[in-house]
Amino acid sequence: MARYTGPSWKLSRRLGVSLSGTGKELEKRPYAPGQHGPNQRRKLSEYGLQLQEKQKLRHMYGVNERQFRSIFDAAGKMQGKHGENFMILLESRLDNLVYRLGLARTRRGARQLVNHGHITVDGSRVDIPSFRVKPGQVIGVREKSRNLSSVKESVEVNNFVPEYLTFTADALEGTFTRLPERSELAAEINEALIVEFYSR
Repeated sequence: MARYTGPSWKLSRRLGVSLSGTGKELEKRPYAPGQHGPNQRRKLSEYGLQLQEKQKLRHMYGVNERQFRSIFDAAGKMQGKHGENFMILLESRLDNLVYRLGLARTRRGARQLVNHGHITVDGSRVDIPSFRVKPGQVIGVREKSRNLSSVKESVEVNNFVPEYLTFTADALEGTFTRLPERSELAAEINEALIVEFYSR
């Protein structure tokens, strides 16, 4: 299944979750898109709810279906709660952590930075957005790429870096100090529904 590249605001409203992370999409019209406006009352079936939750999380991290499923399967082989491990593995992706460090304004932008070879892990260039970063590893911007205006602007406006990361703006690098806890990840996602979806 191809990665969704359509209008993210419309998708955010359909799924009822801010995919940009800013919340702006839902401020004006916090209901699904469509000609009937906020009066579209449609009760979702149990399957519909599970599917919606899966799509919410998949689009939030910008992952295609095949990658999403393989991360889900990998999470099932780990000790602990399947759904929680799944969320932590998604959060540990390089493109996501580049976004969390504030080196890009969106996950899509972060994925491009990685794809184009601007990002290093422990000093070595990594151009695979799905690369799984391990605690203790350092994410940086290549020396040749440090003057990128998109990176500079993003760092200037970013005022929040999660507690499981440390960031040095001058050096344009951050450390993934530890795995995040579930309480630090998307509160609007019910990962148990996703586990149920794949367990059908």
